Amino acid sequence: MELIPTNLVIGDRTYRVRIQPQDEEVVRRTIKRVNDKLIEFKTSFAGKDMQDYIAMVLIWLATEQGTPEAAANVQTEQLSARLQALEQMIEGSLDKE
Repeated sequence: MELIPTNLVIGDRTYRVRIQPQDEEVVRRTIKRVNDKLIEFKTSFAGKDMQDYIAMVLIWLATEQGTPEAAANVQTEQLSARLQALEQMIEGSLDKE
């Protein structure tokens, strides 16, 4: 499968990465959550630099992944991605007819 180039903005920096097309939505949602948390931490803990806020968000994100809600969210995202892939396969088959 071919990777697609994507620009991701985290905090005040832009990162150019290549991701699989089916992962794009999940990656963008994750980046949005990270940026939302950065803003929340910047509001709550004034006077820190961006590296400190990013470290806080990484700790928050890593510990959140161990919760049952996070596991259910990952399963839902995986199921959604699979359903979208199936839908595309069906539409492709119908178009050939």
